[in-house]
Parts: sequence; C-alpha cells; structure tokens
Amino acid sequence: MIKIDLKRFSISNNLPFILIAGPCVIENEIKTLKIAEEINNICRDLKINYIFKSSFDKANRSSIKSQRGVSLDQSLKIFEKVKNNFNCPITTDVHTENQCDNLMKDDIIDILQIPAFLCRQTDLLIAAAKTNKIINVKKGQFLAPTDVVNIFDKIKTINNNIMITERGTSFGYNNLINDFRGLDIMKQFNYPVIFDGTHSVQQPGGLGNKSGGKREFVPSLCKAAISIGIAGIFIETHDDPDNAPSDGPNMIKLSNLKKLLEQLQEFDVIAKKNA
Repeated sequence: MIKIDLKRFSISNNLPFILIAGPCVIENEIKTLKIAEEINNICRDLKINYIFKSSFDKANRSSIKSQRGVSLDQSLKIFEKVKNNFNCPITTDVHTENQCDNLMKDDIIDILQIPAFLCRQTDLLIAAAKTNKIINVKKGQFLAPTDVVNIFDKIKTINNNIMITERGTSFGYNNLINDFRGLDIMKQFNYPVIFDGTHSVQQPGGLGNKSGGKREFVPSLCKAAISIGIAGIFIETHDDPDNAPSDGPNMIKLSNLKKLLEQLQEFDVIAKKNA
C-alpha cells in the first residue's frame, strides 16, 4: 500500500483517515481564516490530521456571471496565513499548465488538485507532476474506476505522490450517483483513495445557471465510504453555505462538521481494525 508523507503525518488507505476540508472558493481573508480556525479546532479536539482546501479560481462555473474567486497571488497570501496560523498542509485546484509553473517553487501549497473535468488532460497532469508536489486527481464523473490507471501512468513517470478522489458518476442529467465498488477497485492500485462527500451530492447545472445539491445526504455517503477503508474524506464546509458564492447547496454547515467526523472515526476504527 503506497504511503504519502507530509511533514506532520502520512496518508494511506490502511492508516486513520485524513480530512481535506474548507470552503469551496476563497472569498476574502477574514472569512477564510475564520473557517480554517474552526476546522483546526475541531480536528485538534478529535486528533484528526487535516489538509485545508479552498480554490483561488473556479474555472468551470455553470454561468459566465458566476463568481470565480480571487487571484492566485492574493490567494497565496491568504493560504500562507492559514498555514502559519494553524500549521496545516494546503491544497488548491489548478486548471492550467501555467498555474503549475507558477507554483513550481512555491512552498505554501503542498498538494495540487486536478479538477474532475480535467483529469484526462495529459499536459496538465504532467505539468502538475513536474512540481514534485503531491497530486490529488478528482476522478471524472465520466470515468469508470478501472480507467484511473491511465491517470496514474501519466503522473508516476515523474512523480509517484498521487491520490485519487471519488466524487460520483454522472447519472442522466443534473445528477450523480456513487458506486461504492469503485473505491475497492481503485484501492487495488495501492494509491490513497479519497472520498468527496460534498461533490458527490452535487446536482451539476441543476439550478439552470448554477449547480444544485442535496447536502442532507453527505453524512450517509461518507459513512458508507469510510466503512470500506480509505485514506481520507473530502468535505467542503462553510459557516453559511446557503449564501456561499460557490457550491453552497452541497457544502455542509460548519456547525455540523464535528458531529459527522466523530461518527466517521467510529466507522474508520472498525474498517481498519484488520487492515
């Protein structure tokens, strides 16, 4: 089983689950630090290793009128404050080879996340790999779990620090489903498997000019995923998701995060008992 080492902890399918969490997109410094502090406090109390996640740009919004975020330079200043204040690793999306090049020598971002729609973009995957950072690839909604081997093959010739994230599969229009067999199938390749509980309940383009979502199903899906025995859970969270600029309908309320994580810890202990 492949183990990925960060400064403070390691990530593997047979280790206690890690959490990747944060707001979908950076809004401003105050909001970001507020959410990061609450996540940090929860994970400190529960002794859960976590990675803070937020996007500096949401380049695949449904509408041209949708908010996309702030600049990369401005985001890096905010990410640096999160990292210094809470001593946590940071991950964010990259959409272009140029963004990867700009982050090549940066020591603020620890993990580059490849959005699901871009998971087959060979040049982007190679550019991300060349940064020598950890690469977390969101499995496209259009891919079978066996197809991820092609993603691994593109990256591992340069960089073997790879994670794969399940976020649901397209099921008709504006709907996603989860085939939990896919987690076991992807685990066979030995790379850490992450389950994205919040994007799995997304309804892509379901509100016409933006995506909808059913956040009430996040706990059930996360429990099911953890019970299989995986490396981590991805959860986008916000103190006021109904008024968040991006992915509000599928983000869980920050006030509900601790209770969910407590439940997931119980399932994780059972799943890893004989791992």
